[in-house]
Amino acid sequence: MGGVEERPAAGQLDGLLREVRRQAARGADPDLGRILDWLYRQTGSHVALVADGTGRVESATEGFPLETLPVLAPLLARLSTGQLAAAATDVGALRMRCEGLGTHEPRPVLVVAGSSEPVPEEAALISHVGTALTLLRHAEGSERTWRDYQRKAGQLRFAVLQALLAGEPLLARRMTTGVVPPLLDAGRLRIHLLHCPPSERDRISRARQDPSGYHGPDLLVHCPVFKEHLICLVAEGEGEGEEEGDRSGERGRGQGEFLRRLVRDNPRYALGVSGTHPLNATADAYNQAAHALAAARTAPDRVASYHGRTPLDGVLARRPALDWARSLVRPLDSVPKTSVDVTRLALNMPRSAVAGLLGLSRNTVAAHLRRAGDALGRDLTDVRCRATVHLALALTGSGSGSGSDGSAEAAGGQPPPTLDDLLATERAAVWAGTVLRPLPARHRRTLQAWIDANADAQRAAHALGISRNTVRAHLRAAEAVLGLDLLTVGTGIHDAVHALHISAIHAG
Repeated sequence: MGGVEERPAAGQLDGLLREVRRQAARGADPDLGRILDWLYRQTGSHVALVADGTGRVESATEGFPLETLPVLAPLLARLSTGQLAAAATDVGALRMRCEGLGTHEPRPVLVVAGSSEPVPEEAALISHVGTALTLLRHAEGSERTWRDYQRKAGQLRFAVLQALLAGEPLLARRMTTGVVPPLLDAGRLRIHLLHCPPSERDRISRARQDPSGYHGPDLLVHCPVFKEHLICLVAEGEGEGEEEGDRSGERGRGQGEFLRRLVRDNPRYALGVSGTHPLNATADAYNQAAHALAAARTAPDRVASYHGRTPLDGVLARRPALDWARSLVRPLDSVPKTSVDVTRLALNMPRSAVAGLLGLSRNTVAAHLRRAGDALGRDLTDVRCRATVHLALALTGSGSGSGSDGSAEAAGGQPPPTLDDLLATERAAVWAGTVLRPLPARHRRTLQAWIDANADAQRAAHALGISRNTVRAHLRAAEAVLGLDLLTVGTGIHDAVHALHISAIHAG
């Protein structure tokens, strides 16, 4: 078959090339049956593609005589293993032509059944079809390999994000032994949280991906919960100036500047940028980026950096605050570490986000929260309790009272202060005023009613005598003014709870 000099008609080859081009452009698995049917129309011979030496038919024209294949089995085995390149034989009244395709054993075999020996032009066309089938199968294998690589690279980036959000950069390094992302060698990072259409996340991520599956010194990771979010972990020095709140982007480099250009050129995009944090505080960076994104949605350029406001735990008197916090979280010493870690995450993002991030069910997340809540004697489904525990964990910097330098009673012989004692200071009042002062009175009333209703918009609407949609509109407006995320990730509610409570203490 390889010595045939005659060529098929140009129109036949054009038809074959058009079909190959059409299938290659689809980016899907090749439709081999369509090409076999095309060959049947050109030659009048029925065709089958036998996948391996066992005689398994991968595709065939409708009238192919399948009963001939058991007779051909020894010959097909020799072709499949590469002992022969091509062969022809008679089975009854049929002339059977067989050709092994490709170079890797076991090879598929193209089998053509006709009433007579094909003319040279037909034999050449059959050989060309065999070549086209080989190329399409190779392309299919390459495409499948590429998709598998992209999926595994995405899974590894996601695992690194999980470890960093859990405050475990060393665990992230162990998971990436061999090709450690440069991000893990950085001292600090920022998170850029990009809001974009879900269908465009893959394109954006692939556009910046390097051969190792990372993104240079940074990582771009699909958010597992909010399908319109792309989480961008940017090594310090990439994409931002050194000062907090710098939004000019003039000094931006790398992923940060790339993301800003995307937002500038696409009205549907928005970008929230955190401050700088050590790797083990990635969860804090994520929360800041979420707050900034809430403000970015209404910013003129749809980009916002975290406002840099000192957190509440940073303005409280250190020694009394630590005594209070350690006393509150000490019962968590008796709770499994997994439950404590899940609780910490669940105080910083919705349960559905924690479930998606850790690969757990929402019921499992709820069970961990109940275990921690029971130990603390608090209902962690209540927004005020959540805000209190969140503050205590922020002050202790750990999930339990372990590692404290002794209880307040042992240190000073006095019981620890209450939270109200800590919040009754002038510094706390100034902090609360900074948080709430930009908020219009009607939006503040809505925010207070929403918190009183345990973040239930419908109950808040009933209490205020307005619609649920109006409540949400007021809260969205408050997000933009306060620079806090209240509705998407929701961690801004902790600051809102404390600021309103402090205001009430000082007003009384």
